Amino acid sequence: MFYMTEVTRILDAIEQGDPLASDKLLPLVYGELRVLARQRLANEKPGQTLQATALVHESYLRLVGNENGQSWKSRGHFFAAAAEAMRRILVEIARRKKSGKRGGGLQQVGISVAETSERANVDLIELSEALDCLSRNHPRQAELVKLRYFVGLTIEQSSQVLGISVRTANNDWDYARTWLRREMS
Repeated sequence: MFYMTEVTRILDAIEQGDPLASDKLLPLVYGELRVLARQRLANEKPGQTLQATALVHESYLRLVGNENGQSWKSRGHFFAAAAEAMRRILVEIARRKKSGKRGGGLQQVGISVAETSERANVDLIELSEALDCLSRNHPRQAELVKLRYFVGLTIEQSSQVLGISVRTANNDWDYARTWLRREMS
């Protein structure tokens, strides 16, 4: 489980200019993202080459790798950035696997949906394109999907990150899933 209050406290310290605060934030979140990535990849088909550690390392580097340092306005901003980094990495890998140079063919990646027993084989490239379309008219719902699919947050955690009620998050989740199913079919 994410330590939301600790993350919030550290983010507040970063905003106040505490130079040591980011050193505290990153290891805390890095460890949690690693657990989530391991859970995400545990149900993959045999032969899956992506390792949880590699996914988290790449995400971590993208979040903190620039020389200017990353400034997060809130825990929602941080987790949205983490979700986007994981999404981009997974889509890049799917595109590489799909390319003719790497053997071609459509690579299906199983994604377990947090808090449900639903399992779906989702083409990550198609999902990414559908999310881009969704975000044009419904950015909050697209962010919710990213937080749930790519970071593995629950509805409750996602509602906190987005600053919305659990009821609104549930409504957004239902809408986004229906919209994505229609768009991707």
